Amino acid sequence: MTDPSKPENDDLPREAEETPNKAHRGIKSYVLRAGRMTAAQERGLTEVWPQWGLTLDAGRQDLDTLFGRSAPRVVEIGFGMGQSLIEQAERHPETDFIGIEVHAPGVGKLLDEADKRGLTNLRVYREDALAVLADCLPAASIDTLQLFFPDPWPKKKHHKRRIVQLPFVELVRTRLKPGGTLHMATDWEAYAEHMSEIMAEAPGYENTAPAETSPYVARPAFRPLTKFETRGERLGHGVWDLIYRRT
Repeated sequence: MTDPSKPENDDLPREAEETPNKAHRGIKSYVLRAGRMTAAQERGLTEVWPQWGLTLDAGRQDLDTLFGRSAPRVVEIGFGMGQSLIEQAERHPETDFIGIEVHAPGVGKLLDEADKRGLTNLRVYREDALAVLADCLPAASIDTLQLFFPDPWPKKKHHKRRIVQLPFVELVRTRLKPGGTLHMATDWEAYAEHMSEIMAEAPGYENTAPAETSPYVARPAFRPLTKFETRGERLGHGVWDLIYRRT
């Protein structure tokens, strides 16, 4: 892995300037799936992408320039079809959102919907999240990173493909502002336990859970309830939220 150039802000602490070189960008935490595209999804990718889409080729972003203002910044990895991210961006026009997703139908759907709703506080990468974090987002530049319902890779032989690994959370920490939060949610209890174990090893974080006996928090009101999650609740499936603050 090539180390990205350091940000220009010399006032940042040393640990915020450096990108961990252990992030295993050779291992993919996702599988690209082919699928049919709807007319709306095609429209999002062809007509709206030139306005709101971002690429690795653009390199390190100046987020104030990108959004034309200084504002709180939220990054969501793996937004799926974009329902949660769209809802958040519409509810919070004072906040800027960056979504990262590799699947074309979801990216197209999000962009089409954002355009129809007139949202201007949303940008999108169709790229590998680790590459975006390492090469495109400045150090100490985001207030929240959201990782909702990532692929749990339940088979033991596939656990190495889980995105939540120590190099990943160390990289996230360098991109969070001091006091910024990493918010994860999963409906697989074994993956929730894996997340809490990884975070217990990660330096520079504190758990926001109110009780020392459990690493989990109740679903915060600001996290939209998805159709997938609602269906799971009806079937008796659990959901575990974990929120850690960069110290």
